[in-house]
Amino acid sequence: MDMAIPVALIDDDGDLRRATTQTLELAGFAVFAYDGAKAALDELAADFAGPVVTDIRMPEIDGLQLFTMLKDMDADLPVILMTGHGDIPMAVQAIQDGAYDFIAKPFPADRLVQSVRRASEKRRLVLENRMLRKAADEAQETLPLIGQTPVMDNLRKILRHIADTDVDVLVAGETGSGKEVVAQILHQWSHRRKGNFVALNCGALPETVIESELFGHEAGAFTGAQKRRMGRIEHASGGTLFLDEIESMPVATQVKMLRVLEMREITPLGTNEVRPVDLRVVAAAKIDLGDPEVRGDFREDLYYRLNVVTISIPPLRERRDDIPLLFSHFAARAAQRFRREVPQLSEAVRRHLASHSWPGNVRELSHYAERVVLGVEGGGAPSPSPQSTGGTLPDRLERYEAEIIRDALASNDGDVRRTIEALGIPRKTFYDKLQRHGINRGGYASRK
Repeated sequence: MDMAIPVALIDDDGDLRRATTQTLELAGFAVFAYDGAKAALDELAADFAGPVVTDIRMPEIDGLQLFTMLKDMDADLPVILMTGHGDIPMAVQAIQDGAYDFIAKPFPADRLVQSVRRASEKRRLVLENRMLRKAADEAQETLPLIGQTPVMDNLRKILRHIADTDVDVLVAGETGSGKEVVAQILHQWSHRRKGNFVALNCGALPETVIESELFGHEAGAFTGAQKRRMGRIEHASGGTLFLDEIESMPVATQVKMLRVLEMREITPLGTNEVRPVDLRVVAAAKIDLGDPEVRGDFREDLYYRLNVVTISIPPLRERRDDIPLLFSHFAARAAQRFRREVPQLSEAVRRHLASHSWPGNVRELSHYAERVVLGVEGGGAPSPSPQSTGGTLPDRLERYEAEIIRDALASNDGDVRRTIEALGIPRKTFYDKLQRHGINRGGYASRK
């Protein structure tokens, strides 16, 4: 069951405070009521999860002064002002100064409830984005584009050159090569870094959901749409929208996305209202969208619109000299996280780093380093390459099969469904082979 959204209510009039509290509680909110600004300031903090509703005319500290103090505490905290008709000019000025809304007394109950709902949605998105931004900052610190090879030096130069422009970017690279990291760096190195970085994996959502996620919807736009929802595109306005696996985007959605890129405007589901958006789009694809035979039903005009600048991330096998440096970085990070010592590299690990093809790229290498630090199966003593080991033909085939399964698990972050599809075997056969080869699937699960 979802927790009720908190709302801070400040009003020195006891009768009105009780009536307003009842109205908001009936609408499903958790109301924290205060009889004055001082009492509210003593308890409210910058991470308060909901909006603030306050009367303007109050003794000692009035609503406008309270708004200024709350703005200093958290500029993104939505404040709704309740005003008498004589205070409307002051409320309008407060709106210009950053207040969320004002409601003139007497007001219908649904007018207040709708305003609080919209403010709550805005607050939820702001706090969610703060968490994402913190995670992105941590990722920026712990997962930069590490590498000393010329191809990585060139990639960093390109990113620095285009980061502070508003040009849309298409990022091409294999699974696990770091496409989202590139998108985050483009955002962090640009003037848009104070805006939202909003990511959406087009391949992870069904066709019936992706348009609502991207464009948002109004209440009642379709069955189950009980309240208005801001879409990812609108939420990214002022910042960066990252569309991963864009090759999986449904054709109908591609048409609408093309209009967004050309006109910089959206029309949410269930309304004819056109809303302008100011965003940079970074799209990522695992396939070559420039090849008509490969891109399939992906629209050519959308490809050319996205292809203003294309950044290609080289697979790990094409920059093998970076593998020891990357492994050292990931092993040190894993040792800190798991409170373990960084182990001495065994000959088996060195051989695996040098000879493995790394189909899962940097992500696979990161997971492998974690398993080495933990000393679990597939870590400290990886299976030797069948080409370099003797034994009977059945023994060699067994080792080769085990390596193929490990590679598939690593490439798909341990996801059973995707791994089975990649291997083309039944689920029962897959689990039987895991048991026979002593492979621990949990060691390959993504740790994001």
